[in-house]
Amino acid sequence: MAREIPVTYVPARNTVFLAFALAWAEVLGANEIFLGVNALDYSGYPDCRPEYVAAFQHLANLATRAGTELKQRFTIHTPLILLSKREIVERGNALGLDYGLTLSCYDPSDAGEACGHCDACQLRLKGFREAGLDDPGRYQTVRSVNTVNSEQ
Repeated sequence: MAREIPVTYVPARNTVFLAFALAWAEVLGANEIFLGVNALDYSGYPDCRPEYVAAFQHLANLATRAGTELKQRFTIHTPLILLSKREIVERGNALGLDYGLTLSCYDPSDAGEACGHCDACQLRLKGFREAGLDDPGRYQTVRSVNTVNSEQ
């Protein structure tokens, strides 16, 4: 994994997602927003850090009618932020999540198969390996748990 912000970085991605979520929450009269970012096994994205989420939550309470005039407080929940990929895989598995329907890849094929090589794929495969589970995701090349183990 690279130590600098990777080429897959999308400027302001989570800011855009949170802005839409905040606007919709205010319309609905909701004050709880959930975001699936992860700070431990992340690929260096600045908008996946706890301090970013705290800053956006502060902004949400300053930048909305609900937060200023109505004195409602928005809370942004990040249940995955301090979990390892292994812990995320285990939690999803315990909840019955069908990981075969999920994709983490930044360079999937036209058929929707993960590349198996990008940082997101490598972190996902590592999480499944550490959890002792096979990744049911579809990959462009056959990537068994043992294959991944022997390459690292």
